[in-house]
This record gives sequence, C-alpha cells and structure tokens, in this order.
Amino acid sequence: MTGNISSSRMHGLTGKPLIYFTSVFVSLGVFLFGYDQGVMSGIITGPYFKDYFNQPTRAEIGTMVAILEVGAFVASLSVGRIGDLIGRRKTILYGSIVFFIGGALQTCATGMPMMYIGRVIAGLGVGALSTIVPVYQSEISPPHNRGKLACIEFSGNICGYAASVWVDYFCSYIQNDFAWRVPLLLQCFMGALLGLGSLIICESPRWLLDNDHDEEGIVVIANLYGKGDIHNPKARDEYREIKMDVLLQRQEGERSYRDMFRRYYKRVFIAMSAQSFAQLNGINVISYYAPLVFESAGWVGRDAILMTGVNGLTYLLSTVPPWYLVDRWGRRVILLSGAVAMVLSLSAISYFIYIDIHYTPTLVVVFVMIYNAAFGASWGPIPWLYPPEILPLSIRAKGASLSTAANWAFNWLVGELTPILQEWIKWRLYLVHAFFCAVSFIVVYFIYPETSGVRLEDMSQLFGDATTAMPTPSTHAERESLVGMGSPVPSLDIRRAPGVNAAIPGLDINPPAVSVENGKPQLPSRDDGRGEGVGGWISKMVKRTKGGNGSSSEGSYRRLGQDED
Repeated sequence: MTGNISSSRMHGLTGKPLIYFTSVFVSLGVFLFGYDQGVMSGIITGPYFKDYFNQPTRAEIGTMVAILEVGAFVASLSVGRIGDLIGRRKTILYGSIVFFIGGALQTCATGMPMMYIGRVIAGLGVGALSTIVPVYQSEISPPHNRGKLACIEFSGNICGYAASVWVDYFCSYIQNDFAWRVPLLLQCFMGALLGLGSLIICESPRWLLDNDHDEEGIVVIANLYGKGDIHNPKARDEYREIKMDVLLQRQEGERSYRDMFRRYYKRVFIAMSAQSFAQLNGINVISYYAPLVFESAGWVGRDAILMTGVNGLTYLLSTVPPWYLVDRWGRRVILLSGAVAMVLSLSAISYFIYIDIHYTPTLVVVFVMIYNAAFGASWGPIPWLYPPEILPLSIRAKGASLSTAANWAFNWLVGELTPILQEWIKWRLYLVHAFFCAVSFIVVYFIYPETSGVRLEDMSQLFGDATTAMPTPSTHAERESLVGMGSPVPSLDIRRAPGVNAAIPGLDINPPAVSVENGKPQLPSRDDGRGEGVGGWISKMVKRTKGGNGSSSEGSYRRLGQDED
C-alpha cells in the first residue's frame, strides 16, 4: 500500500520518544507499589504512630503491613479477566482510582480497623496496577529493548520505595500525628496523577488487534514503530505479525485457565515461580522492616530510619545497570549471579548478628546494602519482565495475574511472619532466605530459557508448546514454517510471505485503510451511542456473555493525546 507520506503522518510524540515517555509514565503504577511497600517501614517505628494506635504488638504490626497483600492478591487474580475485557489503559485508570480511595482511608484513619480497611482497598489498587502495568509494558515494547524498558519500570518501583523512606525520615521531625499522616497522604496525590495520565496514553496495540479494533491498532503501531506514518513498512509488518498471531491463537482456541495450565504449564510455572522466589529470597524482610532489622543490629530510633534511607538510595542505584545489561547478557546470567550474591550477603548478615561484636551494626548495614544491590540488579526487575514476555497473547493477562498473585501470596506470608520470626529465631531468619536463594539458582539453571531478543509472537518456538500434541519432527517443521524460522519451505511462511492473501483464500492480515487529515487519524465513529465509561464496560461484558465477540462494531477505542499539535 502506497500513499502520500506527508499526508499520512500523524502529529505528536512518535517512535522512541513515545515509547520511553509511555514507559516512564506508567512506571508511576509500580512507583506506587514501591512507595506503599516502604512507607510503613518508617511509620511503624514512630512514637506518635505507636501512641495513636495504643502501642501495637509485633503481630498487629505484621497484620497491618501484610493485609495490603490480601487486597493485592484478590485484585491480581481478577484483573487478568478485567484487563482482557476493558483493555490495559482502562485497567490502569480504575486501579489508580481504587488506590487513591485506599490511601485516603489510611491517611484519615481513626483506629486500627479503619487502617486495615484502607490497606486492603489500597492493596486492590496495587494488585491491579502491579499486574497490568508489566503486561502493558511488554506489549508496547520492541523486542530489542523490551528488557531495558521493563528494568526502567522496576527502577520506578524502587524509586517509590526510596522516596517513601526519606519522606518517613523527614516527617519524623514533625512533633504530632502528621508525622505519619503526611507520608500516607502523598501516595494519594501520586495515584491521582497516574489516573489522569491513563487518559492520554495509548492503548496496547496487541489488545486492540485481539479485539478487532484494527483501525485503532494500526494507528497506535504506526505511532510506536513507524514514526507516526501508517504507510511505514516496519509498522505494517508489525501489524501483520501481531494480527497473524491473533488469528492463529483463535484457531487454537486457548482462552480458559484449564487450557492455559494444560498447554502452557512450563510457561505458567516459570511465571509463577519467578515471582514467588522474588519474595522468598527475602527482599521484603528489608523493604517492610528495614528499621527493625537495623534496630536488631544496634541502630536506634531515627538512626535506624536514616540507615534505611541510605540503603534505599544504594538499592535504587543498583537498578540502573540492568537497563544496559539485560538485553546484552540475557535474563539467565543476571538471575544466577544475583542468587549467588544474595546467598553470600544474607549468610553474612546472619553471622554478624549472631556473633554481636563491636562492628556488627556497621557490617550489617554494609551487607544489607550488598544484598539489596544484588536483588535490585537481578531478582528485582527480571521476575516482572519474564511472565508477560513468555506468555502468549490469548492468556497473557490471565497468566500474568496468576504470576502476580503468587508474588502477593508470598509477599503476605513474608510480611506477616517476619516480625514474629525476628523475635523467635532472630539471626536464623536470614539463613532461611539464603536457602531459598540457593533453590532459586538451581531452578533457573535447569528450567528457565533465555528470552532476550525473542519476539513475543515467536516464544512458542522457544517452548515448543504451540500445539497440544507432543512435538515431533513434522510438527516442529510445521511450526517453524508458520513462524518463519528455519522453514524448510520458505514460501509457506504465512506471516511474512508476500502472497499470503492469495495463499490462503479469505485470509486478510493487511492493515486497514485509515485516512489522516491535518495530522489526525479519522477513525470510525460510534454508531450505538455507548461510551467508554463504566456503562460501556458493562454493556461489553453483557454482550460477550451472550456470545458477542467485542468486535469493532461496538465502537472504537479513541486515541487521546498523541496526535495533538
């Protein structure tokens, strides 16, 4: 398809600037996750907080911190289906609204029950955002720097954690209850900012094509990969790749959780185990209870919070090297080396707390920083990258929701038990997490494949699970002929062959025609009077329940923001 390039080009951010802007902005979602993880660590040791809540016990503190994970666990299980129904962008919007409500309740808490309710509701928002943002991120990222963008996203998480610790430290100088209310209030402003931003970011092109919004899909793809030109060959090839993958997966028909476990059990295991080990490896012993850890090593009061803040800065800095290494070295090398460093540092923390010498406080801080740096450069970002990139489009949101649910389940377990175990088994607690670090090394070495540089649509080659039958030489040849790698008959490459439409009568994977006037795409208007709000969502759900397919006849996704002058 040819045309006047100048008249087909859209205005606004396009290409790498658009991808990086969107990636950095949606990282606010995981920034909130990190902020909410860290904000309680400094609050729970404050005198005004303790007095207001009548000197809560270790068990009460553990429940208050960990109950957020209950809400996050519930949300992460349900948001996979919601993300498929209403799209990635709207899920981010609704997640930020729920988080705002939960943060407001915590800020205005008049007692422990209200604080619990606020933590649970905020957890619902955090669970939704922590599930859908990595999915969205993977679906807009090109394969050659998908890992880099995911690591930038994780840096947003740790930036939130570090910011919360320093907010706690400075607010500790306030001589009233605002010492703990102000840190909780700030998260409400960030949730509101993310909600407003979700109104202008583009929708995932893979979700658009999977829901037959083809005109909108080619517009977003052109903005992301074709410099805003809908006739750009790279953008049109990308459209054909995604559309072909959508059609192939519809033929296979895998949409249910049962089919997901039956057909993609290895992928689901990797996705869930990566997130589980990220928690069992002990990071939230530090994230949630760093001041308590430093107090057990000899630091007291505000000094413990100060050391937590210094640790937060080194933690944040450690997340930068993976930006440049994850797509060069690959995922496996980073995970394996990180596991070894964490085993050594956790063992050292345990040993120096046990011997309790004059230098114990200093040495514990040093090895906590080494541990955090090792985690931030390896088991921090990679488990958020792996699940959405290895799962096929048809079950990506569902699989990512299970993966994130595993994260929150073990997150809750660690958050609930850590204060109690610190009191019961003391220095031995860190050896328990060192053991899980060693187990994670073994699992990665023998099971995890390298996914660096592999297209999302080509992951089935890596796992050999595109068919329910056991792979044979003939099925391998058939699969490779479909995806175009090592094809014994290149002309049968139905994704990339120039004569694809003629080869398979009735099959059309070419991008639809979209006119552009004054730099703005002219998309089909809605003809049924339904909006994109909650009412439109309910109508869509009802229609799908009755057998509708959610096709573009319902209306079109409207691009916002990218095409403005």
